[in-house]
Amino acid sequence: MNKIDKLKKMKCGKIIENIDLVKYTTYKLHTIAKYMIFPNNIEDLKKILNFVNENSLKYKIIGGGANLIFKDKYYDGIIIKLDNFDELVIDDTKIKVGAGYNLIKLAMKTCKLGLTGLEFATGIPGTVGGAIYNNAGAYKSDMGYIVESITVLDENLEIKTLYNKDLKFHYRTSLLKETQKYICLNATIILKHGKLENILEIIEDRKSRRLMTQPLEYPSAGSVFRNPENNFAGKLIEEIGYKGKQIGGAMVSLKHANFIVNIGNATGEDIITLINEIKTKVKEKYNIDLFLEQEIVD
Repeated sequence: MNKIDKLKKMKCGKIIENIDLVKYTTYKLHTIAKYMIFPNNIEDLKKILNFVNENSLKYKIIGGGANLIFKDKYYDGIIIKLDNFDELVIDDTKIKVGAGYNLIKLAMKTCKLGLTGLEFATGIPGTVGGAIYNNAGAYKSDMGYIVESITVLDENLEIKTLYNKDLKFHYRTSLLKETQKYICLNATIILKHGKLENILEIIEDRKSRRLMTQPLEYPSAGSVFRNPENNFAGKLIEEIGYKGKQIGGAMVSLKHANFIVNIGNATGEDIITLINEIKTKVKEKYNIDLFLEQEIVD
């Protein structure tokens, strides 16, 4: 019996073999993953992680795939998706939500209840867990402002609670991203009561701004680079003449230079080559090191 047959016998979630990740990443790259597994609960997840660790198997836990660039066309490992971690309990302004819950869906649901604090997330694709991992944000707000605590699995597969002060939220990063030691299982988010008409007005205004300034007509993963202090990555990329620059099926957006878009059958290699060229040119011209906001998966 091979390793994956043993994993199937453990019955710890649905397993799909040789799955195209085009539907599971916002760049819509055609990467085939050897296996994808959907654990049903925390105990299933523990079993899977024990198994992959004991057998030295390659694996990656992903949310909505909104910040990921798979380097190759084949991922020789296991993708773990926490879609079944989707519980939601709303108790006045306190929200307990699973890591696999869709972030836009949560933002829209809470906003329509007259709760304020998540308006910034109504245009950010991905899951709650992924948003916390990346400290996703927009319009001068982010997850660090609203997360009270999270439940995690640590590197010893023990369940722990981490509080906001523990999570080291900074611009587009967190303790989870920096250490890679914890897996977010669920979160407690604190919002505030607001006026529904004001909340909906903010959402509509920001939707209009996104449509005008972001290339939403093409697959992308949002901002490619973090903004340097007192500067803008998009401005620097434009100034080196890379707006509209194309490699293979990947192109620097004509609408916003800090977006790389898939204009047709882009590969991870196309996107990464473009990223590396931009970093080199900006460093040469301005002596600024652009910091990648997206994650390259080997």
